[in-house]
Amino acid sequence: MTDVATSVRRTYPWTTNVDGVRLTFRLMEPSDREAILDFARTLPNDDLMFLRTDITQPQTVDAWINYIKSGRTITVVAEADGKIGGYASIHLNDALWTRHVGELRVLVARDFRGLGLGKRLTNEAFAIAKDLSLKKITAQMPTDQRGARQVFERLGFRPEALLADHVMSRDGQTHDLLIMSYDVAGFNNDAQGRSRN
Repeated sequence: MTDVATSVRRTYPWTTNVDGVRLTFRLMEPSDREAILDFARTLPNDDLMFLRTDITQPQTVDAWINYIKSGRTITVVAEADGKIGGYASIHLNDALWTRHVGELRVLVARDFRGLGLGKRLTNEAFAIAKDLSLKKITAQMPTDQRGARQVFERLGFRPEALLADHVMSRDGQTHDLLIMSYDVAGFNNDAQGRSRN
C-alpha cells in the first residue's frame, strides 16, 4: 500500500444496501484487473466515446494499476456479488503548483444506474480528497455530456473553463471541453449520509 493510500482515514471495505442492491465499497487493488476489464467491456459506446483513456484495453488498465501502486491515483469501487458496478477515482498531479488539486473521474455501469450510486461514489471521493488535504477537485467533460454536467452541478461543482475543440471523439469529431471544480474545504463528511446495513 502506498503512503498516499495509508493517509486515507476511511475504513474499507464497507457494505450497504442501495435501493435494494447490496454493495460493497472498497479501494481498488491490482487484483481487480480482470474485473475492471469486464466492467469496461459492458459499457455502452456513448460512455466509451469520451473516456480519457480506453479502459477496455489491458495495457490501459495496467497503467491505471501502476498509478494506484505509485500513489498517483486512489480509486474506490462499488461491487455487488463480485461484479464492479462503478468507481470513483481521484487522480493526483506531480506538479508542485497543483499538488492541492485532484481530478475526479466517476463511472457507473448501466445495470447500476438510477440507484444514486454515482453520488455515493463521489461522496467517497470527496472524503478521500479531504483526507489527502486536497483543496480543490476538478472534473472534465465534453459539453455534449449534458447529463454528466447536471449530475456534477447537483453535487456542487461549478463551471470554471470552456476549451473550444479541445477533445476528439473516436469518430474524429472535435468537441468543446468543460472543466468544473469543487471546493473540498466546503465538503462535510457528516453530510454524506453513509449508512451501513
